[in-house]
Amino acid sequence: MAYFRTLYYGEVGVGVGGRITIPQEIREDLGIGAGDLLTVRVEQSSDGSRQLVIWRAERQPAEEP
Repeated sequence: MAYFRTLYYGEVGVGVGGRITIPQEIREDLGIGAGDLLTVRVEQSSDGSRQLVIWRAERQPAEEP
């Protein structure tokens, strides 16, 4: 089982249509830019609490014409 150290902790607001904004510092650190795809997973613990986990999806190579 992998254990991770928390690097960031903060609040993210939810806007119109359920949109969230990832703080600039985190986007820069993770190399997330406009047009990138993110993978989202909801995890549930044995006590029923849930958390949202988001990471940048692997970039797919461009298709040749």
